[in-house]
Amino acid sequence: MNAKKVFYTFAIAVISAVTGVYVYSHINKSEPKIITIQEQIPAVGQFTSAQVQGNLPDLTVAAERSVHAVVHVKTRSRGNDSYSGNPFYDFFFGPGSGYRQQPQPVMGAGSGVILTKDGYIITNNHVIDNADEIEVTLNDRRSFSATLVGADPTSDIALIKIEADELPFVPYGNSDDLKVGEWVLAVGNPFNLTSTVTAGIVSAKARSINIIANRNQTLGVESFIQTDAAVNPGNSGGALVNQRGELVGINTAIASRTGSFTGYSFAVPVTIAKKVVADLMEFGEVQRGLLGVSIIEVNNVPEELADELGVTIDRIEGVFIGSVAPDGGAEEAGLKAGDIILSVNGEAVNSVPELQERVSMHRPGEKVNLIVLRDGKQKPFEVTLRNIRGTTGIISSNNFDETLGASLDVVSTNDLRRLGVRYGIQVVEVGNGSLRQSGVKEGYIITKVNDVPIKTVDDFKTVVGNAKEGLFLTGIYPNGRVVYYAVNLNE
Repeated sequence: MNAKKVFYTFAIAVISAVTGVYVYSHINKSEPKIITIQEQIPAVGQFTSAQVQGNLPDLTVAAERSVHAVVHVKTRSRGNDSYSGNPFYDFFFGPGSGYRQQPQPVMGAGSGVILTKDGYIITNNHVIDNADEIEVTLNDRRSFSATLVGADPTSDIALIKIEADELPFVPYGNSDDLKVGEWVLAVGNPFNLTSTVTAGIVSAKARSINIIANRNQTLGVESFIQTDAAVNPGNSGGALVNQRGELVGINTAIASRTGSFTGYSFAVPVTIAKKVVADLMEFGEVQRGLLGVSIIEVNNVPEELADELGVTIDRIEGVFIGSVAPDGGAEEAGLKAGDIILSVNGEAVNSVPELQERVSMHRPGEKVNLIVLRDGKQKPFEVTLRNIRGTTGIISSNNFDETLGASLDVVSTNDLRRLGVRYGIQVVEVGNGSLRQSGVKEGYIITKVNDVPIKTVDDFKTVVGNAKEGLFLTGIYPNGRVVYYAVNLNE
């Protein structure tokens, strides 16, 4: 009896405990436990692939806007005939009488960018240099014969024209607005692969690599945009565009030991190219405004030159004036050797390329405002730019013809072979200009000017444009008589 009482008492206790737990759990529901995990922000260089893709720009619009306006430029030029140099023929029949092989045509290729609906196309000068025929193939595969409007070896820019209407074109952008690290596209025809688009970033601005100077262009302007967009042979003359599809540069060169892309490419900024194109359209010649100074990077100034001029260089900024040309715009404005140019029209310049780019945007006769450091103080100067001849006038194809007073043309292959010369241009007609005054007569074949070989009329114009005072002509008459002339351009 006592055992039963103990069992019932134990059972009642267990049932009461279970009931109590059940009731408590339904009346007092516990809140879920919240665990807060702090978001980890990855350090630079540790972004996930998803995050990187989310930050990349969409370049498809820029590619679509530009690819149809970039063309393939093919050139054909007459090669030089090769001379056997047979001394037997030279002895009995005169110099140059040896056997000559027929010249073989030289083919070239590059790219170009359509600038207007009616067919003006910009490219590099080195793409069309010495070309006898220029053919342009559009992105839709139509082909046109092109004519040369004008060329500027000092900036490596040329302008050609095809007869067509309603063409797609690339609008000008502003290369001054480009920032290092900004995405750009290079559009062109490398290795004859049409409509090729590559992407990269702006690696540097106002870069000089001396390629124009190495082509004997003493007044060459180099202020390249450097990018890491892949550019290869055939890209020359193609477009460098920003993310909006605007033209910001003309792809011109690569830094390579192999001839193919190895990391860096260089483009002429549109600030330079746009002005060159405008000059060629209006005048047929580029109007270079010159300060009339020789300039040096401040950190490259020889110590002996600084001592000679009594200049102390205590900071690396601006561009150092090594000398001032007599009767030039700088001298007239009061600039001196040893001055340091800090800015042009409010834009700071800290390198020779930057200064060249700022000045190259202006024509002779225009004024530029400079801030110059002299004796530790900043002083303002206003300089009227001059042309290569030291005047403020415009040099055009028309006054080129008026000054020289002659009609010039190429020489036939037969005449070159007969006279034993490899190249030259012929004076077809002599007017009343400088050539007649110097004694030049019709039929004279000009082979060199100021010791520069003359193969085309454009070669002759380039040398004349760079000449400050006069010309020294080397040439031969059809009767074989070699004659030299000195021509004064300032008369």
